[in-house]
Amino acid sequence: MEPYGITIPLEGVPLPEHRELLAELADLGYTDVWSSESGGADAFTPLALASVWAPTLRLGTAIVPVYTRGPATLAQCAATLAAAAPGRFTLGIGSSSDVIVERWNGLAFDRPYQRVRDTARFLRAALSGGRVSERYPTFAVDGFRLQLVPEQPPTLLIAALRPGMLRLAGRESEGAVVTWLSADDVRTVAPYVREGGPGKQVVARIYLAATGDAETARAIARRAIAAYLTVPVYKAFHQWLGRGERLAAMWRAWEAGDRKGALQAIPDEVVDELVVHGPPERCREQVARYVDAGVTTPILGLLPTGGDLREAVRALAPPR
Repeated sequence: MEPYGITIPLEGVPLPEHRELLAELADLGYTDVWSSESGGADAFTPLALASVWAPTLRLGTAIVPVYTRGPATLAQCAATLAAAAPGRFTLGIGSSSDVIVERWNGLAFDRPYQRVRDTARFLRAALSGGRVSERYPTFAVDGFRLQLVPEQPPTLLIAALRPGMLRLAGRESEGAVVTWLSADDVRTVAPYVREGGPGKQVVARIYLAATGDAETARAIARRAIAAYLTVPVYKAFHQWLGRGERLAAMWRAWEAGDRKGALQAIPDEVVDELVVHGPPERCREQVARYVDAGVTTPILGLLPTGGDLREAVRALAPPR
């Protein structure tokens, strides 16, 4: 079965009410559930529930920030979930953004490339059960050893946008977690990851508005695009991808405090490139384009369209 994942928890669905849906996912054709961590649920609790409610699915974080937990605490969280779901857990880590790290958590968003590299190296050592005493360039660990060592360490992935971090993902982990890109963009980013060797994973969160009403879908997508692509790391990513001219008006309006103008300035063609939308069959075809371009695991990130997202999950299941 080809990998095919869904992002949990679904917006508007209480965590306890995910149980029935998660139990169905494998029969529907899904292989994976992936969490994230920004302003909603933490990354680990939904996966801990899924490990029991859906005991065959692969579990993944996309992603856990490397700043917002201390290195030892991050290792403990990862080890605990890996021990609870042997062989099924993938730990995706990344720098996150200055908004989450600095504005929301009061921490310095300092040297993100180095911090991710150092955290990946620390996690490799810690999750193998060894005692770690190491002065890394961005933090130091003195005498830490996990007391709960998982039978199988989690697979490690690194979230990446531009060439430096993409290459780091290929060198220091089993692959990259990517997001907010088109299917054609995958052909630009994937080769950097695969410089690290054969078999590297490219896991992509693909945002999706499951409605055949194109105007409604684009309105929903514009809000999500503006919320993300005005963050400096994503702005730089899309400038590198070549969307700088097409998104310049959005950035100018946003910086001027004109939120409505920023939404209106996003061209339809950019919306259609970055957010999958349409009836279920058309959505599946668009997701397949990402796989054809080099994504090894597509993760659907469902945007709220006014209906019950559980029904959208069922409707979007892969062909069997």
